Amino acid sequence: MVVIRLARSGSKKRPFYNIVAADSRNRRDGRFIERIGYYNPVASGSAVGLIVNAERLAHWQNNGAQLSETVGRLVKQAAKAAA
Repeated sequence: MVVIRLARSGSKKRPFYNIVAADSRNRRDGRFIERIGYYNPVASGSAVGLIVNAERLAHWQNNGAQLSETVGRLVKQAAKAAA
C-alpha cells in the first residue's frame, strides 16, 4: 500500500521533513516513490514552513494512497492557509 508520510532529514535538533509517497513496507527515511512537498517546523522569519504540491497529492489519493495522521493535519493546515 502507498502511504503519504513524513521522511525526516536535517541535523540533530534541527528537523526538516520531506512529504513523500512511499510503499508502507519501506523504512521511514528509506526509499520513496515521489517527493510531494516539505515541512520545516523550525522555520522562522520569512522562511516558508510548509509546501505541498496539491495536484500530486490529489493524484496519489485518487490512486489509493493513504495519508498518515500528521500529513493529514498538515494538508488541512496548508489548505486553510491557501484560502
